[in-house]
Amino acid sequence: MTRFGPIAALLLVVLLTPPPLEAADGIAFNRDIRPILADACFTCHGFDAASREADLRLDTFEAATADFGGYQPIAPGDVDESEAFQRIIAEHPADQMPPPDHTRQLTDEEIQLIARWIDEGAAYEDHWAFIAPTRPELPRVDDDGWIRNAIDHFILARLERDGIRPSQPAARHTLIRRVTLDLTGLPPTPEEVDAFVNDDRPDAYERLVDRLLASPRYGEHMAWTWLDAARYSDTSGYQADRTREQWPWRDWVVRAFNANMPYDQFTVEQVAGDLLPDRTRQQHLASAFNRNHMANNEGGAIAEESRVNYVIDRVDTTSTIWLGLTMSCAQCHDHKYDPISQKDFYRFYAYFNNVAETGAPYDTAPLMSMPTDAQQQQLDAFAADIADLESRLQADPQPNPDELAQWSQQLLSSVEGPTWHQLPPTAIDSEAGATLAIASDNIIHVSGENPINDTYTITLELPAGKLTALRLETFTDATFTHGGLARSDSGNFVLTGIEAEVHGEQLRFASADADFNQNGFPPTNAIDGNPSTGYAILDNVEAHRDRVAIFTFAEPLHLEAPGEITVRLRHDSPHAHHNIGRFRLLATSADAPALDQGTAPPAPLIDALRTDPEERDAAQQDLITEAFADHRRRTLQQQIDDVRAQRQAVESSAPQVMVMGERDDPRDTFVLEAGGWDQYGQKVSTGTPGALHAMPGESGGNRLDLAQWLISEDNPLTARVTVNRFWQHYFGIGIVKTAEDFGVRAELPSHPQLLDWLAVEFVQSGWDVKRMHRLIVTSNAYQQSSRMTDSDLRERDPENRLIARGPRRRLPSHVLRDQALALAGLLVEKTGGPGVTPYQPPGIWEEVTFGQISYTQSTGEDLYRRSLYTFWRRIVGPTTFFDVSDRTVCAVTPRLTNTPLHALILLNDPAYVEAARHLAQRMLLEGGDNATDRLTWAFNLATTRDPQPDELAILKGGLQRARSEFANDPQAANELLSVGDSARDETLDPVDHAAYTAIASLILNLDEVLIRE
Repeated sequence: MTRFGPIAALLLVVLLTPPPLEAADGIAFNRDIRPILADACFTCHGFDAASREADLRLDTFEAATADFGGYQPIAPGDVDESEAFQRIIAEHPADQMPPPDHTRQLTDEEIQLIARWIDEGAAYEDHWAFIAPTRPELPRVDDDGWIRNAIDHFILARLERDGIRPSQPAARHTLIRRVTLDLTGLPPTPEEVDAFVNDDRPDAYERLVDRLLASPRYGEHMAWTWLDAARYSDTSGYQADRTREQWPWRDWVVRAFNANMPYDQFTVEQVAGDLLPDRTRQQHLASAFNRNHMANNEGGAIAEESRVNYVIDRVDTTSTIWLGLTMSCAQCHDHKYDPISQKDFYRFYAYFNNVAETGAPYDTAPLMSMPTDAQQQQLDAFAADIADLESRLQADPQPNPDELAQWSQQLLSSVEGPTWHQLPPTAIDSEAGATLAIASDNIIHVSGENPINDTYTITLELPAGKLTALRLETFTDATFTHGGLARSDSGNFVLTGIEAEVHGEQLRFASADADFNQNGFPPTNAIDGNPSTGYAILDNVEAHRDRVAIFTFAEPLHLEAPGEITVRLRHDSPHAHHNIGRFRLLATSADAPALDQGTAPPAPLIDALRTDPEERDAAQQDLITEAFADHRRRTLQQQIDDVRAQRQAVESSAPQVMVMGERDDPRDTFVLEAGGWDQYGQKVSTGTPGALHAMPGESGGNRLDLAQWLISEDNPLTARVTVNRFWQHYFGIGIVKTAEDFGVRAELPSHPQLLDWLAVEFVQSGWDVKRMHRLIVTSNAYQQSSRMTDSDLRERDPENRLIARGPRRRLPSHVLRDQALALAGLLVEKTGGPGVTPYQPPGIWEEVTFGQISYTQSTGEDLYRRSLYTFWRRIVGPTTFFDVSDRTVCAVTPRLTNTPLHALILLNDPAYVEAARHLAQRMLLEGGDNATDRLTWAFNLATTRDPQPDELAILKGGLQRARSEFANDPQAANELLSVGDSARDETLDPVDHAAYTAIASLILNLDEVLIRE
C-alpha cells in the first residue's frame, strides 16, 4: 500500500457537508457503513481470500486496523492516518479506490459517512442478522389511541419520528375484500360483505379474521408461495421433460397450513421427516419437499453430475428458505461478502449428499407409495382381512364335521372326477382364414394363417341329457409348429372369448377354471365380455403337459334328444399374438370340481376317505385330520397371498412420490474444486457455517440434527427470515426487502426492532403461524386506507416502506383467475388430487419439446378448479399465469408485473372470456329486471361497493353500444357466447347475453378488481 500526502481538498468539502438525517444520532456500522463497504469494497477486500487484493481485508476490525509496516488501512479516530480512506479520496486514477473503472463508485455522502465513522472510532459490529434477536421494549408513541396491537407501536413510533401521520382506516367493504383475498385468495360474497359492514360488535373484525383463518381456503392460498419456494412441479424439467407424482406432497402442505402445524414441526418434517424415529407415513411424505428439484432425463446426461446438481439445489433451497443466505455463492470459492467459506458450503452439502439416488435418467428412487383416500380404504380393508386370516391360520382349530365331510367329498371328486363326453365336430370354420382340420380323438388342428383377430366356429354332436359344463383341452407338442400359433418353444394359447349356442339359444357361463394360466390372464377373462382381456397359457413345453380349462354354465341345459352345440372361440386382443395350435371340446353332466393344480392325494388318504367313517381305524382318522389341517393351512395361506397380491396391485397403482431416504453406506463428501462435480478436494463431514450458532455435540450430526439446528432458539435467522416473508405477503415488500438474502449485502430492515419483536414472538408463541398472520392483519397498520393523499410522501416513500398507508398491490395471476371463476359462479372447490389441465393455446408444449410432449385439456369440473391444482410443467408453466416463479429454483420473492401479457390474457384467454360470459348470465338471471340493477349488482359483486353515478353511466353507455354492435352482427354474438366448454342458458337472448358479456369483461378488468386495495 502506498502512502499519500495530506487529505485532499475533496475531504475538506466532504467534512464540511452536513451529515445526512438518518445519521444525526451517530454513525452505526451495520446501518451506515457496512452496506457501503459490502457494495463497493468487499469484492476485493472481503471474506474470499482467493479474490482478495493486496492482502487487505476491510470486513473485520482486526484485519482493517492491522499494522501494515507502519501504517493502518483504518486508523480508528484518525482519518489522516487511515490509508484506505486516503485511497478513497486520491486524485490520481492509479491510486484511487475503488478504481475508476469499477462499476461501483462512492458518492460524496458515502465518503462523508466513512470519514465520520473513522473519526468516531471506526467501531465494527457483528452483522445484525447473525446476532440472535431479543424482544425489544415497545416504543412509546404520542397517539396511544391508534394502537391496536404491538405492531402498531413500532410503525407509529417511526411515523411520529419522521413527522408523518398514518392514514385513515379503510372503508369496511374495502377491508373485508382486502383481508379475505389476503387470507384465502378468493373474494368475499355479497352476503359476507353485508354481514360484516352491518356488524356493530366491537370485535366484528377479529371474528371475520378468525373465520377466514379457519377456512380450508386459507391453506390452499398459503400453499402457493410455499410451492414457489419449494420449486414444486408436476414434471422434472429439461428438454426430455417427464411427469412425476409429487402432488400428494402438495396436498400435505395444504393440510399442514390448515391444521396450523407449528412451523418448527413443519420444518423438521420437510427437511428430515424420513429420519424421524417411528415416523408416520405423512411425516415421510413431508420429506418430498427436498425431492421437488429439477431432474435431468436427457440421454447424454452424466449421472453423477446430475446428482451433484440435485444436492447443490437442496443446499440453496434450504439456506434460502430458513436462513435467508445465498450459500450457493460459496459453491466455487469462499463467499465474496458473507462469512461462509467453500468448506462451510460443502459441510452443509454433506447433510444432503447421502440420499439414495444415482442421478441417472429416469431414476426417481427413493419412492414412497402414497394411496388416494379411496385406495387407502381398500388397503385398510386388505390389512384387516390379512390380520383375520393370519389369526385363523395361527389358531388352527379342529375341523368342523360338516366342513370335513365337504372337503372329503371334494377331494374324492377331484380324484375320480366327473364323466366327460367327447363332442365330435361336425363343422369347423375360421373367420379370418386359418386352416382347421379334424384329427383322431376329435382333436382339431389349426394351421396356416395366424391373424391377430379370428373366431373359430365349431359345431359338435351333443348327447341327450343334462349339460353343465364344457371342457377345453389344449395340447403342447415339441414337434408341432405352424405359423407360430402353438409354438414348440412355448405352447402358448390365447383365448379372449368363448360362446356356446344350442338351438339358437345363447348359453351363459357362470364361472371358469383352469389347471394353469399365465399370470394376469385367468380363464374368467374369456367370459367377462371385455375383448381387451384374455385367458392365456405360457407353459414350459419341455414338460409336454396338456392343459385344461372348464367353463361352467349358469344353468344346466337339458336335452330330450341328441342335438348339436355351436361353440365360438374368439381371440381379438392385442395380447393374442399366438392362437390355439390343437384343441378338443368335451362336455359333462356332473358338477365340475375345481381342477387339481398340484400333486395327486396319496393312496392311503384316498383309501381312508373311501372307508366308511364308522369303520376307520385311528391311523386313518389321524391321516384325514392331518390332511385336512394341511389343506386348511394351504387354503388360508393362499387366501393371504391373494389378498397380499391385491394389496400390492393397489399400492403399485397408487401415486409414487419421490421422498428422501438415506443410503445404508454413507457417501464421502469432498470440497469440489471450483465447483466441478468431479474435482475432489478436501474430504469434509457434515457441519454448519461457523459464523452462526454452533451445532450441539462434537460432530455435525445428520440431516435430522440439521433440521433441529434450523429451528433452534439460538438460530438468529430462521424466525426473522420467516416473519419477514409473512410481512411481505401482506405488504408486498418485507421489512427486509431482500427476502432471499439476509447476508452482508442485504437491504437493512425498515423497522429492525419490529422485525426482532416479531421473530421472538413467533418462537415464543410455539411457532404459531396463524397467530402471526392474525397479529399482522388485526394491526391498525394493516387496516389503513391505501389511498395516497400526500404528494410529498409519495416522493419520500413510494414503496410504502414506512407503512403510512394500507397496502395496495396488483393481485397475482393465480388469484385473478380464481377470483374470476368465483365471481362467475364457475369455481369448483374440490381439494387435492392430481393436477388438472385447463385452457391453454394449442401447440405450446409441442413447440418447446419438439413434439415430444402434448397437452390434453381437462374437461368438466377440472376446468374450473383453483389455480393451485393446475398441472405445472416446469419447462413451460401454465400460460394463464404471467407473473409467477418458473419453479426451476427456490423463489421467495413474488413477482409483481405490469406486463402487456396481463391485459392480453385477462381480455382474451378462454378462462376469462368464459368467466365474463357466466358473470353476464348471472347478471341477467340474478341481478334484477333492468340494466341499472344488473350493472350495479355485478359492480358490487366484483368490487364490494356500488358504482358512483358517473361510473354507472359509463357502464350503461358501454352496454348500449355493445348491444347495438351485436344486434348488427349476430354471428359475432354467437361466437363470443361459444367460448368455453360450459353450457350457457339457451333461454337468454344471444344479443343481450353477448352485450352483458362485454360489460362483464370490462368489470373483471377494472383496476379496482385487479388491485387489492
